[in-house]
Amino acid sequence: MSLPHTLEKLLEGSYAMGVKRSTGETFIKLDQFLKWQQIAQTGGEAKLLIRNGYVEVNGELELRRGRKLFPGDEVRVDDLVFKVHGADEAE
Repeated sequence: MSLPHTLEKLLEGSYAMGVKRSTGETFIKLDQFLKWQQIAQTGGEAKLLIRNGYVEVNGELELRRGRKLFPGDEVRVDDLVFKVHGADEAE
């Protein structure tokens, strides 16, 4: 499956996140993650990528744009793979 647009920059590797909820757990929502990594330029584009089946989380198709990602999760978009790390684990 090919992405519906051309990526201008290599987006493969490990990335950190920094959103925390009241319990202290670090997470970021899937649609925000796609925008943050410049896979999608807008929330609408992120929503379409997710709804059209271009995104997997931990090896499973993910259709929920609000899916919370936690350290250790793996996000795959087409042939690009991202390992999610907490802000204190950034490389």
